[in-house]
Amino acid sequence: MNTELLEIYSDYLLSSFGQTTATGLSNLLDGDVSHDQVTRFLNREDYDSKQLWRQVKKTVREIESEDGVPIFDDTIQEKPYTDENELVCWHFDHTQGQSVKGVNILNCLYHSGGMSLPVAFELVKKPTQYCDLKDRKVKRKGEETKNEMLRRMLGACRQNRLKYRCVLADSWFSAQDNLSFVREQLGKHFVVALKSNRTAALSTEDKKAGRFTRIDQLSWQEQKPIKAWLKGLDFPVLLARQVFMNKDGSTGILYLACSDLDCDPAAIETIYQKRWSVEVFHKTLKSNTALAKSPTQRVRTQGNHVFLSIYAAFRLECLSLKHKMNHFALRAKLYLKANRIAFDQLQTLKCVR
Repeated sequence: MNTELLEIYSDYLLSSFGQTTATGLSNLLDGDVSHDQVTRFLNREDYDSKQLWRQVKKTVREIESEDGVPIFDDTIQEKPYTDENELVCWHFDHTQGQSVKGVNILNCLYHSGGMSLPVAFELVKKPTQYCDLKDRKVKRKGEETKNEMLRRMLGACRQNRLKYRCVLADSWFSAQDNLSFVREQLGKHFVVALKSNRTAALSTEDKKAGRFTRIDQLSWQEQKPIKAWLKGLDFPVLLARQVFMNKDGSTGILYLACSDLDCDPAAIETIYQKRWSVEVFHKTLKSNTALAKSPTQRVRTQGNHVFLSIYAAFRLECLSLKHKMNHFALRAKLYLKANRIAFDQLQTLKCVR
């Protein structure tokens, strides 16, 4: 990879407040880097998790610890006006309860030492087209599921010898195969959210007899986790319940499963709270690193722009720690500076006769 262009392009993404194009970057640099150079950089090869790890590895090694946590979650960047292809296509967005057109990204964010760094990612591609017999519409599907991608990314974390003890994920990634993989094949623990209809047995006898109960129907006591066997798992977990107030005044309930039987309720809650870091990361991708601002049309250039946005978010996190400012405050500072320069330039132009 051309590391010089990598730094220049990611700087461009962080400092830009409009569309990001090869021509725009070339003009910004007064032609020192040509449009063709940028275009070749975006088209040369597919930039993937391996390339990302090479760029972030040094920083990760400086902050990693056994208490670090890899956090898995996906996000969808809507691209309603871009031509559909295997990358920009329709994905179900559970936050909206409907399918949206855009790019679906599965991220692994490593949180340790007060920093949250991206260490792996996967683009959800759907290359196979088929006709749905129910509505007679042409649809797309991928060659592997996001759960399979997650397990492959965990395998890469093991290969990269990333230090951690516990994996975090929300209920969309708490599938039986994922939990078994983390506990039995990797020898790690997990704290994951569960859907209320997940079933569990309260003893080995109940498990053998097939007596499973929905977790929202268990006899919950305040601040007391329940040891249980989730259906499909061969090992016990601690089930915890958190009751909280939503912004609209309604009451919400969060169910958690922790594989470490020595954890108390406070520890389970503290560990899972770290999962919020990935939500902040996704907001930064969309608001601060120009994730949706590239008009590229080819699958490779679109995917590489996503990679560069993720790398830009990594650099922004490093700057955030260095200057003790959050991502949005840093961007606001850049925007104010740009406005001042534009204002001063305008005054100069007005004085010319």
